[in-house]
Amino acid sequence: MIPLVLANAGEENIIIKVGGSAEVRKHLADLGFVPGGTVSIISEIGGNLIVNVKDSRVAISREMAGKIMV
Repeated sequence: MIPLVLANAGEENIIIKVGGSAEVRKHLADLGFVPGGTVSIISEIGGNLIVNVKDSRVAISREMAGKIMV
């Protein structure tokens, strides 16, 4: 289990756990980051990650990505 920020770009990963406060977990769940779901990193721009989750591209900060364990 590693944080999403350490995953390789283009590799599909299964979300195992989402950490952080209840507010952060709810925000990430609303974006589609739920345990059992898949996520892949598309690219990194300016310290933010562009990820593909639930057939959508979403930009999240490295800090948020560090709370998503794959």
